[in-house]
Order: sequence, then structure tokens, then C-alpha cells
Amino acid sequence: MARGTSSFATFLILCPTSFFLGILFSSFPFDYPVLWTSQAAPPSFYDMLEAHLRFVHSSPPLIPRILHIVIAVGLLGFLVKLYKPSEANVLFDGASLVLYMCGITVYITNIVKGLRVVQAGTYGQQELVEGETAVGTTADVIGREDSLRVLAASNTILALVLVGVLVLQAGQWYAERKEGEEMEKMRGEGKLAPKPVSRNPWGKKRQ
Repeated sequence: MARGTSSFATFLILCPTSFFLGILFSSFPFDYPVLWTSQAAPPSFYDMLEAHLRFVHSSPPLIPRILHIVIAVGLLGFLVKLYKPSEANVLFDGASLVLYMCGITVYITNIVKGLRVVQAGTYGQQELVEGETAVGTTADVIGREDSLRVLAASNTILALVLVGVLVLQAGQWYAERKEGEEMEKMRGEGKLAPKPVSRNPWGKKRQ
């Protein structure tokens, strides 16, 4: 793949990933008291957190549409980079795509579902088929506080996955840079043939 195309595809990956990390960082003040403090959060905090999540879920349809478009832009970047891939593309971009898809799975199965539960207020209730009865004890039911903790933990997992994508892309950039430096060093020592020089139709030399 040409270097310019690869750089543009990397841009398409890094921008959505950074965008999602920014969204998750804005939620960190709400997640921190739930997960990262030893002191139990007061009931008033859970009321505030619940109101915040309901407000997020009730956002205009334009907001989730923009979010889904940004997700698609990231996937497009991976498709461009993995078209006729090199060995480095397969290793770094393949692993990045796996992490990106894991993030999408967490978003769909945990975050979206959790927001719907908060909006409806149906904590611990299972969707049953008509004529089916629920089997289990009250200990099996996840209450409001535990459901909000699961949602906060999902945000943390998603953030770690996205950071992994950035680390892999940075690792690919560093590996390609070191490879380029080694190639130039070998050319300087005469161990590698110089780059071929071609001519364009106007008679000018082109590297």
C-alpha cells in the first residue's frame, strides 16, 4: 500500500478512536465514585447518575446517528489499510481491528442495553416469552446500583480497548519508521541497491 494512502487510513482510525475516548473521559466523573473509591456512594449520587444516563439516552436521534457514522469511519479506515496488506498491516492492523470489534460488541451488548434498562427502570427484570415464568431467587436479580456499576465498568473496558488500538497503531508507526531507517542505512553502506529512478512523460526524473 502507498504511504500516502496508509497515512490517510491511519487518520481515519485514530480520529474515531480518540473521539470515543473523549466521550468516555467525559463520563469518568460519574463512573469514578461507583468503581474507583472505597467509600460507598450515597443514594443521591445514584439518583444523579441515573438522571444523567436517562438524559443521554433521550438525546435527539441525530446524536446516535453521528456516533454510528464515526464508528463506520473507523471501520472504513481498517478496510483501506487491510486492502492488499503487508506483513506489518496483518499483525498490527489485524490486532487493532479485533480490538475495535470488541469495543463495538461492548458498546452494543452492555452500554446500549444498559442505557435502555436505565431509561425503562426495569432493573433485574428479564424479558420473558409469552407464557414463560421466571425461575430463580431474589439473589439472582441485579438491582439498580449493581446495574449502574456494570455500566460504569463497561465504559472502563471500552476505554482500555480503545487505548489498545492507539498503542498498536503507534507500534506500527514506530516499526515502519525503524524499518525505513534500517533500509536507508543499508543503502548508504552499499548493501542495498538504491531506489530506481524513473522518468515521467515530461522528461523530469522521478524517484
